[in-house]
Amino acid sequence: MDVRIEESWRVVLSEVFQKPYFKDLVTFVKSEYASQTVYPPGKLIFNAFDQCPLDQVKVVILGQDPYHGPGQAHGLSFSVRPGVPFPPSLLNIFKEIKSDLGIDMPPNGDLTRWAKQGVFLLNATLTVRAAQAGSHQKHGWEEFTDSVIHTISEKRSNVVFLLWGAYAGKKAELIDEKKHLILKAPHPSPLSAHRGFLGCKHFSKANAYLERNGIDPIKW
Repeated sequence: MDVRIEESWRVVLSEVFQKPYFKDLVTFVKSEYASQTVYPPGKLIFNAFDQCPLDQVKVVILGQDPYHGPGQAHGLSFSVRPGVPFPPSLLNIFKEIKSDLGIDMPPNGDLTRWAKQGVFLLNATLTVRAAQAGSHQKHGWEEFTDSVIHTISEKRSNVVFLLWGAYAGKKAELIDEKKHLILKAPHPSPLSAHRGFLGCKHFSKANAYLERNGIDPIKW
């Protein structure tokens, strides 16, 4: 199956794209876009991959679903387009960066600037119906993104995986912790951020690990 995705990812995922479950997923997603309002826009489903080729991945931040409000999701976990108000989880991420590194709140919530530096902003499910959180879960996306995480673990070394919340935390079993750094914390959602996300210092810890391994740190 021909999938429009950045070339380095297309090469390593080519076998995945031929699997029956992925073909079924494509059929489901196409029918949803044809009959429902679905986010992100179709051409941005694989934006995280297009902005951050496999050989440039330094940090992985795993989200669960795309945002399901109008104009928010653009294919990067936790990120919103310029001009869109910060969702609560993203606001807490920026608060933690301020506390951890002293970096002021940015003018917008577009995290493309992170992706361009090697932060792979992956959602476990890459599409969602408008106003229906979780509506595209259990249709094959999770199997696909699990294979992506495993591929990064296998093909790369010294990547930092930031796993926030119980759902993301379970993905640690896909990662070789002898080759990579896994950092876990509660989710940055207002429901749980106070339980340990705020104060986790993941951003400075990630940069310290990268620098110890001769890799340029991220300008958060």
